Amino acid sequence: MNAGQKNKTKNLSVTEEAPSIIQNLFFSISSFSVTTSQSHKSIMNLPFPAIFIIFIISIPSSIAAAGVDAISRLIETQDRERAPPSVQEAAARGVLLRLLPSLSSSFQFRIISKKQCDGEYCFVIKNLPSFTTQKDAQILIEGTTGVDIASGLHWYLKHWCGSHISWDKTGGSQLFSVPNAGFLPRVHSGGVSVQRPIPWSYYQNAVTSSYSFAWWDWERWEKEIDWMALQGVNLPLAFTGQEAIWQKVFQEKFNMSISDLDDFFGGPAFLAWSRMGNLHGWGGPLPQSWFDNQLILQKKILARMYELGMTPVLPAFSGNVPAALKYIFPSAKITRLGNWFSVKNDLKWCCTYLLDATDSLFIEIGKAFIKKQLQEYGRTSHIYNCDTFDENTPPIDDPEYISSLGAATFKGMQSGDDDAVWLMQGWLFSYDPFWRPPQMKALLHSVPVGKLVVLDLFAEVKPIWVTSEQFYGVPYIWCMLHNFAGNIEMYGILDAIASGPIDARTSINSTMVGVGMSMEGIEQNPIVYDLMSEMAFQHKKIDVKAWIDMYSTRRYGQSLPLIKEGWNVLYHTIYNCTDGAYDKNRDVIVAFPDVDPSLISVQHDQSHHYDIPSGTFIKEMTDTFDRPHLWYSTSEVIYALELFINSGDELSRSKTYRYDLVDLTRQVLAKYANELFFKVTEAYKSHDVHGTTLLSQRFLDLVEDLDTLLACHDGFLLGPWLESAKKLAQNEEQERQFEWNARTQITMWFDNTKEEASLLRDYGNKYWSGLLHDYYGPRAAIYFKYLRESLEKGKDFKLIEWRKEWIKLTNEWQKSRNIFPVESKGDALITSRWLFNKYLNFTNPETKLIQE
Repeated sequence: MNAGQKNKTKNLSVTEEAPSIIQNLFFSISSFSVTTSQSHKSIMNLPFPAIFIIFIISIPSSIAAAGVDAISRLIETQDRERAPPSVQEAAARGVLLRLLPSLSSSFQFRIISKKQCDGEYCFVIKNLPSFTTQKDAQILIEGTTGVDIASGLHWYLKHWCGSHISWDKTGGSQLFSVPNAGFLPRVHSGGVSVQRPIPWSYYQNAVTSSYSFAWWDWERWEKEIDWMALQGVNLPLAFTGQEAIWQKVFQEKFNMSISDLDDFFGGPAFLAWSRMGNLHGWGGPLPQSWFDNQLILQKKILARMYELGMTPVLPAFSGNVPAALKYIFPSAKITRLGNWFSVKNDLKWCCTYLLDATDSLFIEIGKAFIKKQLQEYGRTSHIYNCDTFDENTPPIDDPEYISSLGAATFKGMQSGDDDAVWLMQGWLFSYDPFWRPPQMKALLHSVPVGKLVVLDLFAEVKPIWVTSEQFYGVPYIWCMLHNFAGNIEMYGILDAIASGPIDARTSINSTMVGVGMSMEGIEQNPIVYDLMSEMAFQHKKIDVKAWIDMYSTRRYGQSLPLIKEGWNVLYHTIYNCTDGAYDKNRDVIVAFPDVDPSLISVQHDQSHHYDIPSGTFIKEMTDTFDRPHLWYSTSEVIYALELFINSGDELSRSKTYRYDLVDLTRQVLAKYANELFFKVTEAYKSHDVHGTTLLSQRFLDLVEDLDTLLACHDGFLLGPWLESAKKLAQNEEQERQFEWNARTQITMWFDNTKEEASLLRDYGNKYWSGLLHDYYGPRAAIYFKYLRESLEKGKDFKLIEWRKEWIKLTNEWQKSRNIFPVESKGDALITSRWLFNKYLNFTNPETKLIQE
């Protein structure tokens, strides 16, 4: 990794020199008497000799140096084991063929050594002097890996051809701005060289596999791996098919039967939480065909990742075990964990079993799992993900005990692979107050330095590296975590993305070894991930406003003043989110409040600029429903939407524009629906039967109108999610099971009684056409029915009866088999204009009438 080398980026960004570990160490000692970091200020006040204080401060530097050196040695091993250059070049060419087949002969690809890039990973873009005819290759892209070549291709298409690449569901790729073969723009005569300032670009969250990947076949996975390569991702999770490995391990090595494992694995849509030990059995059992086919799929996924020079991260044993293990090994230290969001602590689904890491059986199982993966897959990249304590608190907070757990967890990996490195999510340090500095240090320092890498999972809002002295010298990856609910509030983190990784990487004694995207669900908020993926190659902070201007031009293939202004209005309206508030914006339609309306209080807040009272909040509730939080002016967002709509005549043929228009219109009307709902409750509290009835109907009409809007774009349809689930089934029974899994994940999971809704209701909610019409609308109608009956009969709101009917609706919907469209219908621009004039254009008399 050569941290002392100059990181050079010619032409496109300014070069900077990263401070070396030795420089950092010298600086921390020599300048001690003058300045210290915030984390060391308390040490300055201690009555110790100065020489002792210097010793204390130098420890993190030595640990940091050792950690970074260890990662450098791992990367050297991975480089030696990487696929041959010819294989990586062919894989990169495959990406080009699938993306732009018409330009397949316009580019040449070549793998180069890191020595040609000052010892770093890089790509180089050059003009080919041999170009004479339209049939000749024009552009040579060189890279240290296949991923780097693909990244160079994307960089060229993005910055020289004005193109844009995103997921199909978010508008797909805008490539019509790319010239035809023979007319590609030339780069600077000296070429363009872009180095990675840090070696790794990480991708995925442990739950993405269920929220987004659950029903993917190879065709969809191939598209995603192409997207990863183009975005520069070289360190992706590879979790598919691990249940097949576990099945083989437990059956072959630990004498378990198929029936013993039926209760261990969750259903296809809930495997992420089954893997983490949060639940068991829910949505299962898995049919044998699932195990077999997912293992075949995983082998294809890994083969392609290795061909591109990626470093796929395999799973490791975290201690989560089947119940049968405690009977087969009665003396083993196996404890039952506490309840994880089940109703009434239902043991049928909750309270999984955890094998104590200090038990000798732990290392034996960990070794067997690693060995079986090596046997099945034929190779490894030596990095393994393991999250033993993800939302599961250790039983004892003694640091020595914590250290023994960490050491044993790593020993299980190392017993199967001498070069193993443990990759751990840092979410536990944000989520659980159990992890105070002594406990955190004990875990992080429980393995040899450099053998543990931490994902700073929520760094865009709550960076742990800042408060933990760079994870106490342990290498880490700066990650952006949220959001999978697709909304404009996400623009509030653009500044954090543009500067956060740079600040972390250039800080004193930095142990940062990568950047990452760890969103829980994908295929939303394309602007956020476009910027975040670019940070893997940026050496300096980005001017976000200038970047957004270029983004809109690339995304639509042309530069229009109105659309640029619209994007800038959104950015300047939303950007000042610094407290993670963007993650608190649950909308009433898709996360309906289960609360007696008499407990809803109304305050008036003039900041939102709807002609409806705002600032409503709920108090004194058993089942809490947080009032959707807005920190920005909705009138500004409405203005931005108007600018988007007014650009429609020029952009209506653009798929990317249509996605953004539908998404922004949806967002604005969702906030309008929030205000309308609380207007309903205000009428109810005033005993206004007519007003409650009228406003309730307007809310339901708005839900139907939103469903019509969402139907205008393929990215907002329920049908594809359900059909992709059924497509993987082998028979009618599996089809029913898989569809139930798909329907349940996005509504109410995991369990409920007749009168108590699941604590995870609406946890994976989606703004999808079909779901609003068929589920969210009818659910709201039930609530409003009981509101009217309460007023008409002069009785209290029947909360229990409402819950019974709502839960019954949910259970029946989850079991239903009605079919939904898989292709969009309707015109996005016409529909958005219609809805704007109906609900938001206050110069329209009809809009004013609706408001009144």
